[in-house]
Amino acid sequence: MKPSDLITKNSSRLFEQIYDHMMNRIERGDWKENEKLPSIRALAEELNVHRLTVFKAYQLLKQNGKVYVRDKSGYYVMPENKPLFQRLDYPILSSYVQKSHLSEIHGIPATYQFSQALIDPTLLPNYYFSEYVKKVFDLYPKVLGTYSSVQGDEELRESLACYFSVHEGIQATSDDLLITTGAQQAIDLIAKVLIKPQDVILIERPTYSAAIDIFRQQGGRMIPVEIHPDGYCLEQVELSMKHYRPRLFYLNPTFHNPTGYTVPQEQRKQLVDLAERYQCLLVEDDSYRDIYFGEEPPLPIYSFDTDGWVMYVRSFSKYIAPGLRISAVVTNPSLMKHLLTAKSLADNGTPLLNQKIFLHYFKSERLRKHLEKLRIALNIRKDVMEEELRETGWEWLSPKGGLNLWINLKNKESMEELLAKSIEQSISFVPGSIFDPNRELESWIRLSFSYINEKQIREGMKRFVNLF
Repeated sequence: MKPSDLITKNSSRLFEQIYDHMMNRIERGDWKENEKLPSIRALAEELNVHRLTVFKAYQLLKQNGKVYVRDKSGYYVMPENKPLFQRLDYPILSSYVQKSHLSEIHGIPATYQFSQALIDPTLLPNYYFSEYVKKVFDLYPKVLGTYSSVQGDEELRESLACYFSVHEGIQATSDDLLITTGAQQAIDLIAKVLIKPQDVILIERPTYSAAIDIFRQQGGRMIPVEIHPDGYCLEQVELSMKHYRPRLFYLNPTFHNPTGYTVPQEQRKQLVDLAERYQCLLVEDDSYRDIYFGEEPPLPIYSFDTDGWVMYVRSFSKYIAPGLRISAVVTNPSLMKHLLTAKSLADNGTPLLNQKIFLHYFKSERLRKHLEKLRIALNIRKDVMEEELRETGWEWLSPKGGLNLWINLKNKESMEELLAKSIEQSISFVPGSIFDPNRELESWIRLSFSYINEKQIREGMKRFVNLF
């Protein structure tokens, strides 16, 4: 009997049958511990099924601790002597593209990583940091034996408050700042403090996918607000605030992820007026502010707020040192006390060593030079990607900052088919549906130009374009 005869093609849970088939082969010893498994393409041909179906089965095997991935190499059988928690069975989401998290896309082994909205590590000041850490230990010899306060290192909060005041029009003291372990934790804490099941949330469409997952996990009822190259339709925003009386409006108004759009300054002032009128808190996620390719962006929405209707989330992880995971939340005292409670339950404070390393680099002239060089390098990579896409007929707006291109392929092929073909060519990207609270936007994709170099971008884009 052929392996393909074991698979019932009319089942809607075909990947689970393949999972069972592979588990049987592993358990009877056809594949040994640490042995490389067949490629997605090879197994799909052997079983006479679609490659994406095999990919889902591999993801289920990986999630259940039966296989592991070696970067750019493939899948391998997990040894049985791995810790028990790595081998327990857990349910998997039933539809990869429709219900997946961005982390699953990032888990795809690919040479041409266009899914990662991260800075290429070779563009970061790694050598400088390795030398710099020694100086931090000299300045703070007991840093590893001391907890940070829950709110964050006082010296760092004072430095950031001063910076915000001088450069961004944000009048805040160190008491108004909370240091978090990345912007995603900040959003998670805000959601836990403010959102109860069935509370209404206004959220951009499209938007940062992790925010969608966080608000959905809290039971929030999300009302989409379309974002366009020139900002929002403020009439739509006002009607939504008036009709739904939302708890908050989550915004990413500066070099927006995934679109790259920037909301103009006049709208920022009007948004504050609407927030005050309808008592809707604006949560401003400002993670890409320093990644601009020409003029500096408008001042943050928070800078126009005088009555506490804006909460400001500022991440520094992307372009300084992702491993440090440093972000700050600026808010009023009444909300701060609740955030501190949530933060204490989450991790009792961001690691002090990370904060001290970041503090002294942030204050240095070296950072200014690093940012200038980084902007030039990223702008070149963006131009290379756009050059390779110019003859496709696809639609996108060239961003003035950020890390991504938001592209309308105007393609009738299913996104599952396209993703499967891309994986076969060792290319990753993010389907637009993952950024959509409605799980639509089927013809859109996000391509990130920040993670691989110019040569790889050219090679990967040529391969990608040739799929059509």
